[in-house]
Amino acid sequence: MTTTQDIVQKLWSLCHILRDDGIKYLEYVTELTFLLFLKMAKETEVEEQLPEGYRWSDLESLDGIEQLDFYKKMLIHLGTHGSQRVQDIFTDAQTSLRKPKNLKKLTEDIDKLDWYSARHEGLGDMYEGLLEKNANETKSGAGQYFTPRPLIEAMVECLKPQPGETIQDPALGTGGFLRAADSYIKANTDELFDLNERQQQFQRRKALIGIELVPDVRRLAQMNLMLRGIDCDILIGDTLSPLGAELPKADVILTNPPFGTKKGGGRPTRDDFTYVTSNKQLAFLQHIYRGLKPGGRAAVVLPDNVLFEDNTGQKIRADLMDKCNLHTVLRLPTGIFYAQGVKTNVLFFQRGPAGKETGNTKAVWFFDLRTNMPSFGKRTPFGLEHLKPFLDAYGEDPNGGSRRKDEGEDGRFRKFTRKEISERSESLDVRWLRDDSEGRTEDLPDPDGIAAEILLQLQNATEEIQALVESLSSDDNDAGMRVSS
Repeated sequence: MTTTQDIVQKLWSLCHILRDDGIKYLEYVTELTFLLFLKMAKETEVEEQLPEGYRWSDLESLDGIEQLDFYKKMLIHLGTHGSQRVQDIFTDAQTSLRKPKNLKKLTEDIDKLDWYSARHEGLGDMYEGLLEKNANETKSGAGQYFTPRPLIEAMVECLKPQPGETIQDPALGTGGFLRAADSYIKANTDELFDLNERQQQFQRRKALIGIELVPDVRRLAQMNLMLRGIDCDILIGDTLSPLGAELPKADVILTNPPFGTKKGGGRPTRDDFTYVTSNKQLAFLQHIYRGLKPGGRAAVVLPDNVLFEDNTGQKIRADLMDKCNLHTVLRLPTGIFYAQGVKTNVLFFQRGPAGKETGNTKAVWFFDLRTNMPSFGKRTPFGLEHLKPFLDAYGEDPNGGSRRKDEGEDGRFRKFTRKEISERSESLDVRWLRDDSEGRTEDLPDPDGIAAEILLQLQNATEEIQALVESLSSDDNDAGMRVSS
């Protein structure tokens, strides 16, 4: 076990203290984030960003009720004082700790960690390991904000972001995609030293942009990116609102939009979408391909229903294939997003050149990484090695232009023309391999995974019904107003 893994395990063990204080799973990492930030600021010698008198040593030196009262005051003070990044992280911060002895135990145990080795291996890796640990706990529900690192790395490897490009994640979560894109660029530019000063400043401050709807999750993203030396714009708000329409066009978009319908039912409040829908994934998909510069490229995680949904879904897929070259679809195995228990895919596409709004997709390559694959989860972890056959088949061209071979009906990689897809009512739910695992009980997913999938389907059905009722109610009101007038 590496030092990073060891520290992550020790940090996670502190959650038992939080649980004893009545703190819920979803709050664990947020609660630890405040304390870790203060300690890391000291270890990385950036405490000047914090106001004097409100630093780790000031907190650690206290005891009992005096320490807990000071900590509560400290969180409020840091939300309005110090550097802008500090204020962003501590905006509306508060603790759920109630017992002074638990705060003392947390500060003492955090102080005992091997911080010298943690700095050497990378504090960012340590913190992201903690985020991943939380996401893998089905009770926390945090999986909706965390895309598995192997999948992120593979998607970035396919798109190959370059220095000088604007990279966007409109559903930021904890910032994994932007972190990975930044790491890829740094690895290929000698940590940016191959770039001139102006280019370095662009990479550090302007190359990356993300939007996150949930304040506490945005807080985690800010912490995650700050530990990587990334000082980019992280907006708070809804991409499906006018805020999303104001974003500048991007060279690269990497994202995993939230599943389900728009929160609270109803439709996006943007007025620039051609096709109005309450399905969040379809709405995000419109944002993504409309938000690319001519020639820009994207990789987006989407559930199966987006591939075959009728009516508006069919129109959006046709619009996507007209405006973009949808060159590759990766069918992911089950269990990748353990908390959701849904079947997912990655769509890779490139926006057409300026002025070419139709006919950009000539054919789509499908890689089936789901049929006759293990059901991944706690018992069978998903790793980058499982994605290597896809990466080899994808090739070096980020826009799907590498030489490829159709493996036929018995292979995992096949090509289908736009005409063949059009004959299927634009459905991208293409299957050809025989599933040899049907009926084999050893291949059934974990019971928690089955339960999660059932709950998600019930939630989605409820939200769709709510959105429909609201839509019908709105239509009735409009009709009543027309009659009365």
